[in-house]
Amino acid sequence: MKLLSRAEEIILLSVVKLEENAYGISIRELIRKTTGVEWSLAQIYDPLNKLTHKGYLIKYKGRSTPERGGRHKYLYKITEEGKEALLDIRKVYENIWEKVPKNALI
Repeated sequence: MKLLSRAEEIILLSVVKLEENAYGISIRELIRKTTGVEWSLAQIYDPLNKLTHKGYLIKYKGRSTPERGGRHKYLYKITEEGKEALLDIRKVYENIWEKVPKNALI
């Protein structure tokens, strides 16, 4: 099992949550709203490219829009391999946190 980085995990989960509206800027905005941290475009697009290369995401061209001057958005969709990677990392976190005493971090 090859583990996802935290950034890859956050990107994949964002794609899942955004469903048919997962593109670079919408992913960035969801991450900002969720974490309170502003990610640079490179922090979004580098993992998107790596995840696509690994086969965890599919990149496809959306429709052109007048507000974008007729240009297309590139959208992302999670693959079955991407879903498996998310489930694997979730299981790792569950296992690593299991039996950590509640007062250990206070």
